[in-house]
Formats: sequence, structure tokens, C-alpha cells
Amino acid sequence: MIIQVNQLTRKFGERTTVKGISFALEKGSCTALLGPNGAGKTTTLRMLAGLLSPSGGTIRRSGHQSKGRFSNNLSQIGYLPQHPSFYKWMSGLEFVVYTARLSGMSKLEARSEAEAVLDRVGLKSAARRRISDYSGGMKQRLGLAQALVHHPDLLLLDEPVSALDPVGRREVMELLQELKGETTILLSTHALHDAEEVCDRVMMMREGEIVENGELSDLLDKYSLPVLNLQLEYHSSQHAADWLKSLRERSFVLEYEQQGSAASITVSDIREARAVILSEAAERHIPLQRFEAGSSSLEKMFMKVVQS
Repeated sequence: MIIQVNQLTRKFGERTTVKGISFALEKGSCTALLGPNGAGKTTTLRMLAGLLSPSGGTIRRSGHQSKGRFSNNLSQIGYLPQHPSFYKWMSGLEFVVYTARLSGMSKLEARSEAEAVLDRVGLKSAARRRISDYSGGMKQRLGLAQALVHHPDLLLLDEPVSALDPVGRREVMELLQELKGETTILLSTHALHDAEEVCDRVMMMREGEIVENGELSDLLDKYSLPVLNLQLEYHSSQHAADWLKSLRERSFVLEYEQQGSAASITVSDIREARAVILSEAAERHIPLQRFEAGSSSLEKMFMKVVQS
């Protein structure tokens, strides 16, 4: 167990942002912290990083317990805020060397590790450029580099790909896949497909409380429902289009979404739904181009949990 949180609370005046949450992170795990805006995710990460003192509760990390900051254990934490800030007059290399030195590295070691991590996040060619000339995506990569340069055993990431273009997002996601075997990751994100791709555990927050916490596969089993995806052939008749729309009235349909000649139907009984739809399609000569059975996504599960 790399970190154990018990009844962690944070108040701002009369408002309680984090309400006595408790959880643990296993060494080497990658956990997604999900929740709508204002759920308390960023406040939680800032307390774990030692940047914000809890109003109550305890944080126990690798045998060290603290009611406030992590004190001597901060050097083993990597933190990337959602909106990182920099000394813009520095070059990217100078900044990462500076942060490496703050973690206790020697001058020579800091330089070597900074060059390696800048290469790893795709900033090798821009290492000697001033940060003021960096794009938003490059600054996000630089923030990730400073979080990684000292090889932390706990990596806290607040929306790490929010400012990246599709190519940059893909590169960072691949990097996180590599890091899963090297360190423990707690990843706050709104991009649910990113969480589903890289994380093996999920914690969901709502109004300052943890409302779900467990293995991603277990939570999907708990909340997922069967889904049928149908696609009519291009230029199908009005008869076929009317039939597709009529499916929303069937007793086994829980949710119905249609875009043009395609429909996604969440059903209560997959066997009944499959039998009825295929039978009707055959009898009425409906030109089905695609018929797929699957299950609802992490996004559907997220909406159920945070709105309940």
C-alpha cells in the first residue's frame, strides 16, 4: 500500500469541498479520479501533493502519517496541476533542471535526468527554447516532464492531456501506459475514454464524497447494460426508417439514441431484444447493414453514478 487516506476533509470558510473521504492506492496501480466540475478532485490532489493542508483526517504514506503536509516524503511525489505555471524566461531544460535540483539531485544528475525526460515527453528539440515561446501543448508536456524528472513513486496528474492536440494526447497516453509499471498513478480526468484506456481502477467523486471506488472491470459489470447498435443500408426506404424509429416503443428498450440511419439501443433483456429485432427485420425485409451487441460504456456508468 503506497498511500492510505482516512476521513480526509477540506473546508473553505463555511463550504466543505472534500467531505471525509477514505481510500487507498496500491503500489503500481493506475487509478482514475472522475467526477463533474466542483466534485472536489483538484482539492483532493492538492492535499495529497502537500500543497494544501487538510481540515481534518489523515494521510498515511509508506509508513509516514500526517495530519497536514507530507514533510520529508514530498520528494517522492510528482504533481502536474491542471494549469501549470512556469518561469517563462527560462528554457525548458533550465526549468526541469531547476525542479530536479529542488528534489535533491546533484547538478550533474539533474542535467542528465532533465535531458532524458524532455526527450521522453517529446521536447528534446525545444529543450533550449524559452518557455515563453512554447505553445499550450508544449507547456503541458513540460509540466509532465517536471513531474517525472525525479522518478517519483506517486504521480498525481490533474487533467494531463486537456491542452494537447490529438497527436500529443496519443503520445502522452502511450507514455502513461509505460509509466504504469514504474510508479503509482492517480489521474484526474474528464476524458472518460482516456481513463478507460490507461487505468485499472476508478474512483468517482460527487459533491466532495467518493461514491464509487473499485476495479474498472467490476464497476462496469455492476453498472453496464446490454446495448444493440443497428445501422441501415445507405439510401434505405422510408419503410425501413419508420421501423427503426418504432423500436423505441418496445417494452425491452431502456434508452434509445438515433443519428440518421443508425441507432444505439440500451435494452433490459438482450435475448428478447435480439430475437424480436432480427425476426422483424427478416419479416419486413429491413436492409440491416450492421447489427452489433455490446454493453454500455464508462461514460454511461459515470452519468448514472454522478446523477443518482
